Amino acid sequence: MRVIAGTARSMPLKAPEGLDTRPTTDRIKETLFNILQQDVPGSIFLDLFAGSGAIGIEAISRGAKKAYFIENAPAALQCITQNLLFTKFVDRAIVIKQDAVAGLASVHEKHVDVIFMDAPYGQGQDQRVLSALASAPYVDEETLIIIEESLKADFSYAEELGFEVTRQKKYKTNQHVFLRKKANS
Repeated sequence: MRVIAGTARSMPLKAPEGLDTRPTTDRIKETLFNILQQDVPGSIFLDLFAGSGAIGIEAISRGAKKAYFIENAPAALQCITQNLLFTKFVDRAIVIKQDAVAGLASVHEKHVDVIFMDAPYGQGQDQRVLSALASAPYVDEETLIIIEESLKADFSYAEELGFEVTRQKKYKTNQHVFLRKKANS
């Protein structure tokens, strides 16, 4: 696993050992950031269920102003810290050691541009987080939310929470679902 592009290009990143995290492959990460290339420079970026921190670190490497990493697994937090030190991005990162929903309350921004979440598949975490984001003061119609989930995941609930699916990118084993808050929600 490595940083794909930007100021930390080709730098290797550590991943937590074991099966508790599922790092996004370099190929999928590259596809994702090709889609996001206009959204990342100068952005405030949230990496929820951050795992190794690879997605948030990629965002900083590609010009994000600041990235929040929300994670509660000790091994993953240790990896995030090591990866931030190695890439020298500590000054542009805020690591929040909490459950994703609880950690959202520790984000003190007027506006967040991009929120990425890669929760454990099929456990309802996506819905819990979207429910919390529906009333978060820093989420508006301009905030782009990306959820990495299994191919069979159903996002029909998103509309009743005030979000609309604007795009889906399917891969062999999973997908990225892009959402925005509906106007007047």
